[in-house]
Amino acid sequence: MTKPPRIALVLGAAVWPGGRPSPTLSRRARHAVELYKAGAVDAIMGCGGLGQHPPTEAEVIGQICRAAGIPESAILAEDRSTTTRENLINAKALLPDIGTVVIVTDPYHAPRARLIARQIGLRAETSCPPWSEVGPRQRLRHIPREALALIATLLRQR
Repeated sequence: MTKPPRIALVLGAAVWPGGRPSPTLSRRARHAVELYKAGAVDAIMGCGGLGQHPPTEAEVIGQICRAAGIPESAILAEDRSTTTRENLINAKALLPDIGTVVIVTDPYHAPRARLIARQIGLRAETSCPPWSEVGPRQRLRHIPREALALIATLLRQR
């Protein structure tokens, strides 16, 4: 019996004008590339639909992966979602025979992403770029937001 592939699910973030990745999107995609090159995952799935600026977050993640030398056969896309919950639900639907996935997101977002994965029955672990790559403005903006979102997610569990 063959072991199911380990897939990195890169959770989306903003795409800026001209299709440029936001620093958050770039950081997450680069981290997934490192995981792939280290042999920690067998493929990378970019997650995220169309935000304010085209193309989709998933497509930009794919572009970053291709530019880093990841083979096309190891790049997957979930390009309809607009929330973390949708990212994970839609990715799970596209990967019916998957074991454990590796959710790639930022450290401030990882607890909620793991909780949502558990709520929807997706076996997951997280892997994050280091805190040192998250700027102080982002920390001030996202940590309080994620704390509130985590509470809301916990309440949804019941």
